[in-house]
Amino acid sequence: MKIWQKNIEVNKSIESFTVGQDRELDLQMAAFDVLGSLAHVEMLESIGLLTAAELAEIQKELKNIYAEIEAGEFKIEDTVEDVHSQVEWLLTQRIGEAGKKIHSGRSRNDQVLVDLKLFFRDRIEEMVSNSAVLFQQLITLSNIHKDKLLPGYTHLQIAMPSSFGLWFGAYAESLVDDMEMMLAAWKICNKNPLGSAAGYGSSFPLNRTMTTNLLGFENLNYNVVYAQMGRGKTERILAQAMSSVAATLAKMAMDVCLFINQNFGFIKFPDELTTGSSIMPHKKNPDVFELIRSRCNKIQALPNEIAMMTTNLPSGYHRDLQLLKENLFPSIVSLNECLEMTTYMLQHITLKDDILADKKYAYLFSVEVVNDLALKGVPFREAYQIVGETIENGTFVPGVQVNHTHEGSIGNLCNPEIETMMETILDQFNFEKTKLAIQSLLA
Repeated sequence: MKIWQKNIEVNKSIESFTVGQDRELDLQMAAFDVLGSLAHVEMLESIGLLTAAELAEIQKELKNIYAEIEAGEFKIEDTVEDVHSQVEWLLTQRIGEAGKKIHSGRSRNDQVLVDLKLFFRDRIEEMVSNSAVLFQQLITLSNIHKDKLLPGYTHLQIAMPSSFGLWFGAYAESLVDDMEMMLAAWKICNKNPLGSAAGYGSSFPLNRTMTTNLLGFENLNYNVVYAQMGRGKTERILAQAMSSVAATLAKMAMDVCLFINQNFGFIKFPDELTTGSSIMPHKKNPDVFELIRSRCNKIQALPNEIAMMTTNLPSGYHRDLQLLKENLFPSIVSLNECLEMTTYMLQHITLKDDILADKKYAYLFSVEVVNDLALKGVPFREAYQIVGETIENGTFVPGVQVNHTHEGSIGNLCNPEIETMMETILDQFNFEKTKLAIQSLLA
């Protein structure tokens, strides 16, 4: 029996189609469903819908179920529709009548909303942590290799001198902006929808502020209709933040695939971190970065996928929203794997020395020569013409000394300032507050 079912047996094909992958995906939210229930029943006791004895009994068994989930011993039976039903069924089987009371004042709609918010908070913390580790790896490499020059490109044409310090640092600062996006997603996820029920509230005198504090949320989704409207919007905003991180990784992966190519030869990795060809014994393929590039391009499509699944839905709950998990949950796993693998690969990168000594990079220094003339009093446009003519007639002589001193340039990377920006953003997540709330709930 389903918790919503009357006396009519549901057609098996309808049941299979409507449940879809929900059981498998709901397992990832099981621990958070228990946490939401722990907060909810404590609130129910405070407004007189549970006795103190019933609360103690329910809390004890919910914590037992939580421990089973953490130990990998929890499963959703084939005869049970979703994680909410499984937890309630187990509770009722083990403690009897008191277990039947925990659904008072809520709906499966706000149950899944709070489960998702708690799940997303947890996964955001993981993504932020992995991004912070990669960020520090990039800053470290930037500082170590700040004086190693490499060619910069525009339009895939040789442009101006760059450096590995500048290159690694660029992706570090890109992650700073990505974390700004992730912080926005965190703030949206860190609002409590519990108590909004099916999207129209409850006639029970619920204390929604109490559950907000118990679960460590920063604030409420106050309007109960909007709380339900947040389903889909929350996922889309989180997907946009993930897409921003993915765009950084995909671009860097493309750079790596170019730079490892023999025509560039700027970097290399140990043989055991590359793959080979079945017929060409010389091949060392950057498969890891090719897969990071493709995975991250898939993630960049995620916000649009979610938008297409939710566009023009009216207010209220619709079963369409169930399918969002099928797109979002695997993408979260994939992005974390890409972050971890990028960091791992960069820990083993080797950089080529004296790249710009090759004569083909001589024109990289044309701007340096123009600037030298301008510093000597030649108007910039005249200097540009003079150097252009030497390039055309083959008499150009590069000035190979690079003297860039302004903020963010080769000679002044401003990595400490970039680190400060990242630290300021990371501090705003305040993960410790949510951790302490959950620990208190489970104590």
